[in-house]
Amino acid sequence: MRKPGDTRKKLLETAISLIWQSSYSGVGVAEICKQAGVTKGSFYHYFETKADLFCEASQYYWDNFKKDLDAVFSPSNTPLEQLQRLIEFILEEQEREASADSPVSGCPFFTSASQCNCGEEKVRQAAMEMSENALAYNTALVRNLKADGLLNGDPDPQQVGRLINQYIQGLLLYGQVYRSLDRVRRDLREGLYRLVDLKQEYRLEAPRAGAGDSRRSVA
Repeated sequence: MRKPGDTRKKLLETAISLIWQSSYSGVGVAEICKQAGVTKGSFYHYFETKADLFCEASQYYWDNFKKDLDAVFSPSNTPLEQLQRLIEFILEEQEREASADSPVSGCPFFTSASQCNCGEEKVRQAAMEMSENALAYNTALVRNLKADGLLNGDPDPQQVGRLINQYIQGLLLYGQVYRSLDRVRRDLREGLYRLVDLKQEYRLEAPRAGAGDSRRSVA
């Protein structure tokens, strides 16, 4: 028999998986319960609404995602290495979650919040909190790049940190529309270099426009 804690964890992980594959509005409680192998009674024992599940799932996702970001932004990496590792990490994350129908998954939590109506305020709030968490990393990155003399200008780290987040989310949506990770791969590196105004001698070349949309196979 499944332990109570295991049931809750299974619901959280199933919700994340289904939202990655579809969207918040496209996934119902019945489907979540079916895929998780639990009854609706069990669902409502842990969560009052789908929005409550979403909020807890977003926190559960962030707690795990944060471990990866901490590795990317580890103090053992120089600011320049952190920037390069961030670019690689974003692409690897998209490759990991890719499917034949959706080669670019984007951020399901950010996308879901934009799809919700005014009655789902807690969903929007959860996405905003995740965005603010990411902003803290971006701001620190820009501040450190600036301190090391790697930037041309004199940017406001917090503003550029916000722009980085906005650019990444927008580029992933663009990739979703075209169903092409290759388009994201070609523009991600150059776009971030321009946003932070990285000095030319520290820039790596982005893939050429003719590069194929290669990615690791997805089980």
